[in-house]
Amino acid sequence: MMRVLVITVSNRASAGIYEDKSGPLLAELLGQEAGCEVEGPVVVPDGEPVETALRDGVAGGYDVIVTTGGTGLTPMDLTPEMTSRVISREIPGIAEAIRLVNREKVPTSVLSRGLAGQAGNTLIINLPGSSGGVRDGVAVLAPILRHAVDQIRGGDHPR
Repeated sequence: MMRVLVITVSNRASAGIYEDKSGPLLAELLGQEAGCEVEGPVVVPDGEPVETALRDGVAGGYDVIVTTGGTGLTPMDLTPEMTSRVISREIPGIAEAIRLVNREKVPTSVLSRGLAGQAGNTLIINLPGSSGGVRDGVAVLAPILRHAVDQIRGGDHPR
């Protein structure tokens, strides 16, 4: 079973100003729809704490780390920058698919700057912080996670 860590990136939720809703939803959907063993959400403010949480997750041997939040255009949205410090190989097709999955209904989804990539043997994916963005992201991820993790581990294409 794939071990997945969910990280919520939110300055306000990490400060206790409001309850994290996207992280628990993400954890639930990854467990139900992708059959993952999920830990978290770990809630951190944007910026350097994201990089620390990602590095800790990679060191912890998680197969997949999925973040929610911090992918927008505001000056405080730094999740992609922190992710780029951790990954060694970008996997642009995953992030592109997430941005495009519901573009007709939510035209602003293309403004998400989320990344996807590999750090060691861990797949890292950034999702938007909204419930809809989480649902759309999991719709893209559920059918591909197992294959992606197998490939990262050196597996061959199924025959």
